[in-house]
Amino acid sequence: MPFVDIENRAVAYRDIGPKSAPAVLLAHPLGMTQAVWDEVIGTLVGDFRLITWDLPGHGASAAAAGPLSADDLATEAVALLDARGVARAHFVGTSIGGVVGQALLVTSPDRIERVALTNTGAVIGQPDLWHQRAARVRNEGLIAMAPELVDRWFGPAFKTGYPAAVSGWQTQLGRCDDESYAWLCELLAEADFTGRLTGVDRRVHLLTGAEDGATPPATLDALAGELPNSERTVLEAVGHVPSIEAPEPFADWLADRLGERGTTPPVDYEQGLAIRKSVLGAEHVERASNNATTLDAPFQNMITRLAWGELWGNTDLTQAERSMITLAVLAALGRDGELELHLKTAKRIGLSEAQLRQALMHVAIYAGVPAANHAFKLAKQHGWGQPLD
Repeated sequence: MPFVDIENRAVAYRDIGPKSAPAVLLAHPLGMTQAVWDEVIGTLVGDFRLITWDLPGHGASAAAAGPLSADDLATEAVALLDARGVARAHFVGTSIGGVVGQALLVTSPDRIERVALTNTGAVIGQPDLWHQRAARVRNEGLIAMAPELVDRWFGPAFKTGYPAAVSGWQTQLGRCDDESYAWLCELLAEADFTGRLTGVDRRVHLLTGAEDGATPPATLDALAGELPNSERTVLEAVGHVPSIEAPEPFADWLADRLGERGTTPPVDYEQGLAIRKSVLGAEHVERASNNATTLDAPFQNMITRLAWGELWGNTDLTQAERSMITLAVLAALGRDGELELHLKTAKRIGLSEAQLRQALMHVAIYAGVPAANHAFKLAKQHGWGQPLD
């Protein structure tokens, strides 16, 4: 498992999926780990770059060094994006992860794009109860309290159908650092985003479970009332952790919300430029920009916004699928200069030899054998293929 140093503390993270795909940062609930996203990752990894991490004192991350605030966790999230070279990312957070998302909306809105918050609230629970829990954790320890706490996480159907999973999460909770957990309880006692979200300039997607005993649907309703533009979904027979209790419908919900375009503003030049650099390489893009003149500078701006921001930035297709389409079109039209560029790009984004071969075989059938033959020749010149034994 990889680690990154943030404020002299080792933070465990994962960075899964194509580096050129839209990034998604996911924050897990209190007492759990980034493993809550495991079954969701399998569905989303083809379309997104998924970055997860363990909160302080959770999973493999080092314990917190002192008391924490929601803004501290948001700062850690931004530091992780910086460490991974990600300028902007979609954000998904459950429970305290949703509190991190609200803090990001207030403190770092320029670093996040679409936002999906689940099983959370502008205020979660009552301050005195969080302080009582923190005191109990320090006195009794999480191992002793784990059965009681985990019982609140899952709905009746999950607890009945998957007792081993419930037991496993009790074990995992017991491994958390007691003091870090207590500090996070005190964070939740203080966290209150009432009246702080009125300036949020994007739609926020909200989801909860009908049987969530930790943050009941009414808590999410109150959060919806704080947001200028939100939509709310309730999953029946699900409790506090939909990524574990209902991974398939939850992953489908996320894919729909993170992949939509109709309710978001057009992509600006800087967003398009970041995508263009991630696909073509910064050196090539900087060379093209430096060579621009008064004649073609507006053209460079247009293709950066439209071709790279709007088209390549759209998540309806994966980057590999777009690469295959682009290669086939360029080969069919005989656009050798662009074809050679995109043969190099295909390697950068992880297109396989089999995928390239199939794209060019389609060219042979639908656009002509000579065009495909020429494209195969150019591909071999650029390092594609291995000698036959």
